[in-house]
Amino acid sequence: MIIKRPTLTLLAAASVLLSLGVHAEGKISIAQQFGIGYLILDVVRDQNLIEKHGKEQGLDIKVEWNSISGATAMNESLLAGALDVVSAGVPPMLTLWDRTKGKQNVKAIASLGSMPNYLLTNNPDVKTLKDFSEKDRIAVPAAGVGFQSRTLQIETAKQFGDANYKKFDDISISLAHPDATAALIAGGSEINAHFSSPPFQYQELLNPKVHKVLSSYDILGGPATFNVLYTTEKFHDENPKTYKAFYDALAEAEKIIKADKPAAAQAYIRVEQSKLPLALVEKIVQDPEIDFTIVPQRTYIYAEKLQALGVLKNKAGSWKDYFFEEAHGGDGS
Repeated sequence: MIIKRPTLTLLAAASVLLSLGVHAEGKISIAQQFGIGYLILDVVRDQNLIEKHGKEQGLDIKVEWNSISGATAMNESLLAGALDVVSAGVPPMLTLWDRTKGKQNVKAIASLGSMPNYLLTNNPDVKTLKDFSEKDRIAVPAAGVGFQSRTLQIETAKQFGDANYKKFDDISISLAHPDATAALIAGGSEINAHFSSPPFQYQELLNPKVHKVLSSYDILGGPATFNVLYTTEKFHDENPKTYKAFYDALAEAEKIIKADKPAAAQAYIRVEQSKLPLALVEKIVQDPEIDFTIVPQRTYIYAEKLQALGVLKNKAGSWKDYFFEEAHGGDGS
């Protein structure tokens, strides 16, 4: 069974959250999307780690948690001042870094882990990317701009040439992962493919009519960061204690997950109010392909490829150009 949380659309995020204004030191508003890719945040929330580390900074931090589907809504809400910290795939973060360079100077805070995203289909005739036609429809959270679409564009450029990197944008449809999962499993709708993510891809593959076409790891050459957290230079610079408490909370959450993965799986179910079987969540959390780490991996591939395709105007010298300095101590890439 698939559980859906209330989703804020772009307009809702702008109108409802904007009234909160820009927070002062000791307050932080955070938004996340759906799926186990946000387990680090779930553990932070479950264990009240921001509040814990805030007290170490002499702060009683007020934390606001929001759920938003899609990178576009995330980015616009951040720029509008409706949110302090947002989360999305590496490409949407890079888009905002590029767009705000010299202005709001948005940068990444930390990785939320490395995990593969699978392009799945229930169309038996589709075995490779080249088998997709104008009759197919690929569901993604943010068509053309999100993690899945940008990853697909990189592979499309590799197979069909840089000039055709948007070849599959016309058959891509924006749909939240829970809804896309339900559509692919049920069949019979125009949605017959889904560039998915954990835990949804595991649910979908339980259906014998669904099969994997490719993995994001195939495209990127190995384990790579899926989601990142990011914020503006203003929030980073004007809230040093709150920022440190948040970063320390993320680091502790990583340690908690790696020390006791079954307990982390239980935290996911509690926070997400998930109806998934605990055994399935434990299987996902313990999947050797997945690494819940705040250290970025292979993010520079996106920066390099998307700049070469003309998606990004600014060329990053290294991954450290678009991550705040607190993340620079790790062995990132």
